Amino acid sequence: MEEAINHVSFPGLGIGPITVNRIAFSVGGFNVYWYGVIIAVGFVLALIFALKSLKSYGIKQEPFIDCVLFGLVAGIVGARLYFVAFSWDNYKDNLLSIFDIHNGGLAIYGGIIAGLGTACIVAKIKKVNIPAMLDIGGMGFLIGQGIGRWGNFVNQEAFGTPTDLPWGMVSENTGNTAVHPCFFYESVWCLLGFFVLYFISRKWRKFDGQMFLLYLIWYGFERMFVEGLRTDSLMTPFLGLRVSQILSAVLVAVGTVLLIINLRKVKAGRLTTAAAAEKAQQTDEEQSGNNDEVKAEASDEEKEAVKPAEAENNKKEDEKNNQAV
Repeated sequence: MEEAINHVSFPGLGIGPITVNRIAFSVGGFNVYWYGVIIAVGFVLALIFALKSLKSYGIKQEPFIDCVLFGLVAGIVGARLYFVAFSWDNYKDNLLSIFDIHNGGLAIYGGIIAGLGTACIVAKIKKVNIPAMLDIGGMGFLIGQGIGRWGNFVNQEAFGTPTDLPWGMVSENTGNTAVHPCFFYESVWCLLGFFVLYFISRKWRKFDGQMFLLYLIWYGFERMFVEGLRTDSLMTPFLGLRVSQILSAVLVAVGTVLLIINLRKVKAGRLTTAAAAEKAQQTDEEQSGNNDEVKAEASDEEKEAVKPAEAENNKKEDEKNNQAV
């Protein structure tokens, strides 16, 4: 069993050693780990952001929460199965250890694939706008990932190769050697990405799904490079390549192509957001209603204008009839 306590320092920055206990607290002999607590905090903050964003994306709260709950469960299972599948040798002789996740061992890409896939199925059933939901989800992921990576710091995992850079991290788990704090790189990149995508969403969101494609490009770009520094990467069985680097490159390429295609459709006037289309339709209906009211008022005014003329004509006719008599 791994030690619960590490002593972490950043000698180049004059920080540490800091005593880091993986156990947050214990209840009745049951340990609650910081890893789970930190991930939970990231999830809650991402959910709060999502719920506050629903109205502007034209999504109702109740079906969205259903998508989140099913996606959360599937995401945890998918993250674990993905990790186990690519490190099977560590689990094949002790299958019960598959369920031991407090030491880490959750692969983010497995969680994203399983969680999003399940959420999209539920969204289809609940008639939720899937691309708009993915836009919110992409920005929410950046919040959750940016905060959740600090769970790797507490566990002293997901670090990189030795480095002589000032921010090199040292602990018992690193063999008392200064290494790249990869968790920190990804945390900063994800949190920065959230603010960048949020700003874009407020100013230049042109079609549903745009923010999700930007998320794939933003996160995938960083992961291609940072994954190359890590010493605990999941490897493909036969090619000897890092799984996350391959997948990241694919996501960046696909996301870029789809983004360009859809922006061209926007420019040609063949694509917009569902919320914008609905607003435009409401505006047209209101304008049409106003035009009908104007026409009705004009018709009434015309009728009122005709009445004096008709009365004058009737008076002249009566005078002619009297003279004839």
